[in-house]
Amino acid sequence: MADSKSLLTMGGLKNSIASICEEIRRLYSEDDSPWIIGYSGGKDSTAVLQLTWLALQGLPDGHRRKTVHVISTDTLVENPIVSAWVENSHRSMRKAAVEQGMPIEPHQLRPEVENSFWVNLIGKGYPAPRPKFRWCTERLKIKPSNKFITETVRGSGEAVLLLGTRKAESVTRARTMERHEKGRVRDRLSPNASLPGCWVYTPIEDWTNDDVWLFLTSTKNPWGWSNHDLMGMYAGATEGGECPLVVDTSTPSCGDSRFGCWVCTLVDKDRSMSAMIQNDEEKEWMLPLLRLRNQLDIRDDNGYRNDIQNRDFCRMDGRLTLERSPKGDPKDPAVRHTFRRRAMEVASRLKQAGRVHGVRDDGVYYLIHGPYVQSWREQFLRQLLETEDWVRKHGPEAVQAIELITLEELQAIRRIWVEEKAEFEDSLPIIYQEVKGEPFPAGSLDDSRQFGAKEVELLREAIGDSTEDTNAPERQLDLARRLIEITRKYRTKLRRAGLFDQLESVLESRSFSTEEEALAWAIEEEDRANSASSQAQELYSGVLILDGAPESFASDEAEMPEALS
Repeated sequence: MADSKSLLTMGGLKNSIASICEEIRRLYSEDDSPWIIGYSGGKDSTAVLQLTWLALQGLPDGHRRKTVHVISTDTLVENPIVSAWVENSHRSMRKAAVEQGMPIEPHQLRPEVENSFWVNLIGKGYPAPRPKFRWCTERLKIKPSNKFITETVRGSGEAVLLLGTRKAESVTRARTMERHEKGRVRDRLSPNASLPGCWVYTPIEDWTNDDVWLFLTSTKNPWGWSNHDLMGMYAGATEGGECPLVVDTSTPSCGDSRFGCWVCTLVDKDRSMSAMIQNDEEKEWMLPLLRLRNQLDIRDDNGYRNDIQNRDFCRMDGRLTLERSPKGDPKDPAVRHTFRRRAMEVASRLKQAGRVHGVRDDGVYYLIHGPYVQSWREQFLRQLLETEDWVRKHGPEAVQAIELITLEELQAIRRIWVEEKAEFEDSLPIIYQEVKGEPFPAGSLDDSRQFGAKEVELLREAIGDSTEDTNAPERQLDLARRLIEITRKYRTKLRRAGLFDQLESVLESRSFSTEEEALAWAIEEEDRANSASSQAQELYSGVLILDGAPESFASDEAEMPEALS
């Protein structure tokens, strides 16, 4: 949204700031509820923190009786430049608060290791986030922030959350804030629907973009940080806003604003990092990070995301998820005349993407793919470790100890691969040593395991000799390992109830050698289910499994499969 009018210049800069500081002092002194400021290091949250700091300086020492917590969420995959900026700002803030006797306590929050980006993507195999599968925001940002806020509310009964959100950011933001204003039962404080006991205060909600910069560049930062350097950091990137503190799904994530996670695939391109590299040759060390990010955002020739070749056609739990497109009944007169055309458009796009699919009179059938396969996960981990080493060797002094992935995350990934995915060759320590040139700094997971890399290699050789299908061996190996792991877990149990059920479940879900087999079986299961639920429904018998379809048609984005959009 374009800036409309500057409230600071209309009312006079000095008088306008004095008025807001007075409001902050009044609200601060009204009760004993602690305050929490969401600080991302960007311009808006810096303005809110600076206003609060200046306001509290105007209170006598004895009246600064309650703590103001300053929280920042480190997702562990933040843009390294911004991450260092926030960390150094916290350090300066902590020192200045002690020297000035300010009740301000900075906190850097991190996601639990099981919720971290790399543990979910490389460990569990979650595909890179996209608008229709945005698994990252809640795990990396919402949960750490909400946990801190909830614990603060639990200890004090209530808390006030200060945010730098502004109506001038966008039309949507303005409407959301105006809707929240209607729910206010306390002066300037809005209840947070998702966090009981938490009140939201937005002191610069009516400021324009120019107001924020005018305030920051004309007023000295009270904790000794440079607002002019902050402006320079913005100048090195593209137009847009900052990365806000995210406390619910209605708050735009970093992917919708200027500074975000360097691995973000919720946007078509990381414009901020690209601009930093382009505008400052001293930041060219980030180029390998940008390339690694782009490997997560694979596109086809038409610009659609398509990473199917790196993902299993089964879901995480082994289920097959069958999708039919387009939706609707081909016998319905309202859609009959367009149904076949739309179906052929979908089939054409699937062919171009190399997707296995089945064409029937009632639509085009295909499988929704699941997690990344083992070979891709291992390869990407290797590339991540190699990139970390390269940045340490070729980057500036400030990043010579950078951690793109932590040891705690590596340990969690290793456990998931071996214990949950039955990849008991335990390849992570091998990859680590090959890249780092030193042993993985952790011992074995379970010394009682009788199967390891040598045994898996023997299995692979045996399976390879038993089939000519180049795609089958890895799936047969996965099936064998899972069956072995189930029997190993039951080996020492006196009662083995459930053993055969688990074996049967794995055999049923993991016995397909190819995606063509799996799709044909899923369609047959769908037909059987439909027959059982409605005997009167006439089903189509002929199923043609294809890896191609008619030549290209003009495509309709709204009708494209979710996995391709």
